[in-house]
Amino acid sequence: MASTLPTFGLASASMIKVFIYKQFLQAALLLSCLFFYSCENDPDIVNKGTARKANIEVAYKIESLLSQNGRLKARLISPYMLRYSLDTSYLEFPRTLHVNFYDSTGKVESQLDALYGKYLESRSKVYLRDSVVVFNVKGDTLWAPDLWWDQNTRMFYTNRLVRIRRKDQYIIGSKGMEATQDLSDIVIYQLERPSYITVPDSMRME
Repeated sequence: MASTLPTFGLASASMIKVFIYKQFLQAALLLSCLFFYSCENDPDIVNKGTARKANIEVAYKIESLLSQNGRLKARLISPYMLRYSLDTSYLEFPRTLHVNFYDSTGKVESQLDALYGKYLESRSKVYLRDSVVVFNVKGDTLWAPDLWWDQNTRMFYTNRLVRIRRKDQYIIGSKGMEATQDLSDIVIYQLERPSYITVPDSMRME
């Protein structure tokens, strides 16, 4: 009687190979899904793909009039301007600027020079820095490393060191100040030496 060789061993090996191949495919698909999922949820990758670039307009020899309710507030002159347009638009003056500020009658009451300025249109404010100097028609002068001007309140302010020279006065404030646009009213925070105020003879106590 002829004997039949058992074939279950070969069949088992083939089944094992098929099983391993299927497991390999499943693992590869799973890793692919995880990779794409992680990419879609990675903030850096998402931001790179969705980040919008601001529109930048360049202009030279700028002369800009800032007005409010039909009344002239300031006149700005700069050799170079960048206008950024995105969610919040602003104007940047990286190559110096000069500003004339006007009173309610349209007369210049003070002037400003700085090496850098930024006008935030939505907030009606101008940020100035680097060698900021403000002086009025009387010759009163303010120096500061940086300064803000509020178009609505017509006020200057800063929380940085400030120096002010008036007739018979030299004042240093180490923690900033607030001042009206014409420098007629100034509040100094933290007076520092060598500040001095000369008192007229008529005001001295005998």
